Amino acid sequence: MITAKNLSYVYDNGAEAVVDTSFTIGPGLYLMLGENGAGKTTLLHLLSGLLYPTSGTVTIDGEDVKKRLPSTLSNLFFLPEAMEIPTDTVRQFAGLHSPFYNDFSTESFGDNLTDFGLTGNENMRALSFGTRHKSVLAYVLALGVNHLFLDEPANGLDIQSRHRLRAMMARTMTEDSTVIVSTHTVSDLEQLFDGVIIMHHGRVVLCDKTENIARCLKFITTIERPDDVLYVEHEMGLYHAIAINRDDEYSEVDFRLLYSSLFSAAAPFIISTLNSQQL
Repeated sequence: MITAKNLSYVYDNGAEAVVDTSFTIGPGLYLMLGENGAGKTTLLHLLSGLLYPTSGTVTIDGEDVKKRLPSTLSNLFFLPEAMEIPTDTVRQFAGLHSPFYNDFSTESFGDNLTDFGLTGNENMRALSFGTRHKSVLAYVLALGVNHLFLDEPANGLDIQSRHRLRAMMARTMTEDSTVIVSTHTVSDLEQLFDGVIIMHHGRVVLCDKTENIARCLKFITTIERPDDVLYVEHEMGLYHAIAINRDDEYSEVDFRLLYSSLFSAAAPFIISTLNSQQL
C-alpha cells in the first residue's frame, strides 16, 4: 500500500512541482497521465525516496519512505527515462547491484534479455540508446520488487520491442505488485492497466481503478457525431467520444482518448465528472 498525505515539493527557485497531494493505491498496474511539467517525474522521485518532500509524507506498507529503511528500499525501484550504469555490461551491473534485492531472479533476467535479443554481455557504451534501455529494462523487471516506478519505459523501443515489454510486464506482475508507469505512449500497455493517476499543475486530480472510471464515463466510437458528450474527436471517418455513463454499464476505457481529452477544453468537465462520480 502506497499512501501520499498532503504531499508537496517546492524547488529552490520557488517553483511548486507537487502541491498538497493526497492519495492511496494498493496492488495493481497504474497509468500516470499529465501534461509536461505536471509534476509526474517529481512525484515518482518522492514516492521512491529520491527526493524529500517540502511537506507531507509518503508511506509504503506503513513505513515512511523518507527514512530510507533497508526494508523499504530493497522492495522498491525507480527507473528514470534514461538510466546510465557504471559498468561495461548489464550483467556486470547485475552482479554488483542485485544483492540488494532479495527476490531478484537470475532466470527472469536471462529470459528478459533473450526476449529482447540480447545476451547481457554487450558493451553498453557501444549500444544505441534503445538497446541500452532494453538491457536495463531486462534487469529491472527481474528485481522482484513489490513497488516499481517506471518513467517512459517504452521510450526508444521499436514496435516489436514494445510488444515484448508488454509481455514481460504481464508476467512480472504478482498479486502484491504495485507498478506506476508514467508515459505518453498510452497504447503500449493499455490492456494491462488496473488504474490511472491523473496529474494537473502539480496535483493528483484523479486516482482510481479502471473499473470505476469505466462506470463513470462511457467511451463511444460511431460513424455519426454523438450528442450529449463531454469530448469528441473525428478521425478517419469515425467519431471517438467520451460521455457521462448514465446506464451504469461497464465501458472499456480508451486511455488514449482519455489522455487527449485532458489536454482540451473538456478537461475540467472530464475531471469533474470522474471526481463527482468516483465510487
